[in-house]
Amino acid sequence: MEDVTTRKNSGATATTPAKRQRATSSGTASERRDHLVKLAAELFARKGFQATTVREIADEAGILSGSLYHHFDSKETIVDEVLSTFLDDLIARYRAALESGGEPRAVLSEMVRIGFGTLEPHRAAITVMQNDWNYLRQFERFNYLVKAEDEVEQMWVAQIKAGQAAGQFRADVDPKLTYRMIRDTIWVAVRWFRPGGRLNTTGLAEHYITVLFDGLATGERTTQKA
Repeated sequence: MEDVTTRKNSGATATTPAKRQRATSSGTASERRDHLVKLAAELFARKGFQATTVREIADEAGILSGSLYHHFDSKETIVDEVLSTFLDDLIARYRAALESGGEPRAVLSEMVRIGFGTLEPHRAAITVMQNDWNYLRQFERFNYLVKAEDEVEQMWVAQIKAGQAAGQFRADVDPKLTYRMIRDTIWVAVRWFRPGGRLNTTGLAEHYITVLFDGLATGERTTQKA
């Protein structure tokens, strides 16, 4: 005779065919949604967010436009996911670098590496940020873009100031202007960097760090203090 305890344990741990089917369907739906986000992100990057239609996203995915609305209520929701995923990842990595407690030059170097390191996994999001920033920031749902930009700027500027205070960075350069020049160098690279080229993103970052800290000219410094 089967023990009652055995039956209870079996009932508690068994997975019925219906449960397995629901789990599989859920996983498939999630994967499908991620796939649609990636397809849409590539279209936004290539054509621009405003010029891309829901029909074009659906056509690219090989589905009807109505089917797309089973996953997203608008194309704004899709680009929202593309951009927020990128910014969440970027800011989390920057925070980790700052919390490492390293000296300013080492931390700033790591932040440069983080920035260049996003060029491949977040290429589409960075391109959309470059092309559609001014348009998207008009809408309340994208207010977080400005907040994220401000937070990132504060991180960099504070680190540059810390380096100046420690005597590692020149005191005669403007921290905010320096940050913006670094920022633009990193993000504009998405327009010309191609994976599989002579330099990967790691090599690109190291080259930039060398130029940033060691300069281009040899011999004595010829620039004048402002």
